[in-house]
Amino acid sequence: MVLLAFAIVLAIIGAAVAGMQYLLAIAVLLLIADVGYLAVRSALRRRQAG
Repeated sequence: MVLLAFAIVLAIIGAAVAGMQYLLAIAVLLLIADVGYLAVRSALRRRQAG
């Protein structure tokens, strides 16, 4: 959850400040990685429970 919040903060800063598009790109990559991690973790939990 901390990574998700960090990605959102980076995205806001990257979009708001001129010349900081690289922060927006990093935030998007971090968001994709975090969502993928949560999906894998959720799938593993379901497999162990059932």
